[in-house]
Amino acid sequence: MQIVCLDLEGVLVPEIWIEFSKRTNIPELSRTTRDEPDYDKLMRGRIALLEQHKLGLLDMQDVIAKMQPLSGAREFLDALREKTQVVILSDTYYEFAAPLMRQLNYPTLFCHELVTDDKGRVTNYRLRFKDHKRASVVAFRSLNFHTIAVGDSYNDTTMLAAAHAGILYRPPQNVIDEFPQFAVTRNYDELTLEIERVARQP
Repeated sequence: MQIVCLDLEGVLVPEIWIEFSKRTNIPELSRTTRDEPDYDKLMRGRIALLEQHKLGLLDMQDVIAKMQPLSGAREFLDALREKTQVVILSDTYYEFAAPLMRQLNYPTLFCHELVTDDKGRVTNYRLRFKDHKRASVVAFRSLNFHTIAVGDSYNDTTMLAAAHAGILYRPPQNVIDEFPQFAVTRNYDELTLEIERVARQP
């Protein structure tokens, strides 16, 4: 029995914080886990910037509602789900992801939650589980799944290392350089072929 664990942002949908950065003209919000391996540091900085600019959850949801999955993502995911079990493991938030999940035909998603005050300002974040991507892969392996993990950023690398096979999808060069042990794919056709290849391995 096989399961494929996919990251969300950068693999199936655009980076939400980058889109929000562009629309609000706040370049500091464009930093993602491709740039900063310390997730808590990254999120604390984001929350501080939102507070500084008086922006709340509704402002972010307005941007997300206008976003679409990456070109070809829906077709890739639909085809993959016909062949194997698929779960999305993401460090995004349920409050962000709902409109995009609808466009992807509601795949299974494990992610986190935001904490907001009565004015809708983001005050904190609540992790489902620390390093939950890796923990999920380890749990799937304990259930006797052959696991294949796909991601693009620093925060995906522990998940990729824990899987039977880890694949990078359109990663930045710094991630490629630091993690040469993972196969690199640049489009959905390459990714599909690599998933099929490693699926045949014992």
